[in-house]
Amino acid sequence: MGKNLFDKIWDLHQVATLPTGQDQLFIGLHLIHEVTSPQAFAMIRERGLSVARPDRTFATVDHIVPTEDPRRPYADGLAEEMIRAIEKNTREFGIPFFGPDTDAQGIVHIIGPEMGLTQPGMTIACGDSHTSTHGAFGAIAFGIGTSQIRDVLATQTLAMNRLGVRRLWIEGILRKGVTAKDIILRILADLGVEGGIGYAYEYAGPAVERLCMEERMTLCNMSVEGGARVGYVNPDAVTFDYLKGRKYAPEGEAWDRALGFWKSVASDADATFDDEYRMNVDGLAPMVTWGINPGQAVSVEENLPLISDLPEKDRETARQAYAHMRFEEGRPIAGQKIDVAFIGSCTNGRISDFRDAAAVLKGRKIAGHVKALVVPGSMRVKAEAEKEGLHEIFRDAGCEWREPGCSMCLAMNPDRLTGTQLSASTSNRNFIGRQGSPTGRTLLLSPAMAAAAAVAGEITDVREMI
Repeated sequence: MGKNLFDKIWDLHQVATLPTGQDQLFIGLHLIHEVTSPQAFAMIRERGLSVARPDRTFATVDHIVPTEDPRRPYADGLAEEMIRAIEKNTREFGIPFFGPDTDAQGIVHIIGPEMGLTQPGMTIACGDSHTSTHGAFGAIAFGIGTSQIRDVLATQTLAMNRLGVRRLWIEGILRKGVTAKDIILRILADLGVEGGIGYAYEYAGPAVERLCMEERMTLCNMSVEGGARVGYVNPDAVTFDYLKGRKYAPEGEAWDRALGFWKSVASDADATFDDEYRMNVDGLAPMVTWGINPGQAVSVEENLPLISDLPEKDRETARQAYAHMRFEEGRPIAGQKIDVAFIGSCTNGRISDFRDAAAVLKGRKIAGHVKALVVPGSMRVKAEAEKEGLHEIFRDAGCEWREPGCSMCLAMNPDRLTGTQLSASTSNRNFIGRQGSPTGRTLLLSPAMAAAAAVAGEITDVREMI
């Protein structure tokens, strides 16, 4: 009987089984940023410990970086304190740091892949819930808490419980204007935000195989929003072509050896799974969230659900969502007027995302009442976009082209909603207060859909613009 990728990688990295019943796993790559690491460094100093494998730890700043005026010192005293802490910690412990004065700074889940640090067959940990992004390369990648960051820094290992594996088999052909973001929002709407608890998600099937690496990263990024701690795609030629020639990717004979190993970790043809979900994307339409969690989503063609039609377990959350969002049940999602459009984040802050948005915005102007922020996910994405002239398209349309960072995905920097503003956002969470205002409202959608909403001034079907 064959094995799936998750079990193969888990077994290869298992150091021991602990008395608690948990497995001790070796962590192949540890990524850190400025928000969740300072306390962990303080803990290892208190114990007189050092960083076990600084060569397997890499740091950046992303959450607190101002995207409009990144000059130091930062106007926010706490943000300046955080960046000084990670500068000090990485310097003292010999950890590579991709700071704002380098050409490699950016969102942690964007710079890891673009530099070739993220590779198939790895175990990857980071103090950020969207670490599942890296599973797109055929890795087991998961977010961890501060005490676990301490453990990885000190031992390069973690104590964890093995997960079950659910295969999400996706087939069919995506229509023009429908993207990986729409696939994952449809999955979340079907399975719910707790449906993946206890599982790793394996995304497979012809539709997944046709996705580029950046689209696969979008899928895996939002696995955690469905309760799955891990999401991954089996490595294939698309994966290998993406990694070839990147800074930290193997070269020469080492590449050939790595390629053999990477191919071997893919799920066997006769692998077994604990559960399976199937989707055909032939008829999939662009998706938009309407509530206060990513599972509350409908297609742009649909009306908002009637509470009485929902399962009993979902009705109270729906009531809370309607009260917060100020929407009426049964009304179309199309036509909802927006105030802000945000294109960026670790979910949709890559070059292909900006190409999609620019294709919609080219030759058009955004609505007069809309503020639109376009925020590249890294210095390299910014440079590539500017080389292609995408930034001029955004500016000509009336958008603000910013410096790299997490920006309006979360309220840890100056990019925030105010009052009851409604945001069309390409980020990953629409929780109450997520974008900075306790009464602000967030709709999650794809970059192309966000661009279309910015032009129309309201939620609209991007397929009518392309």
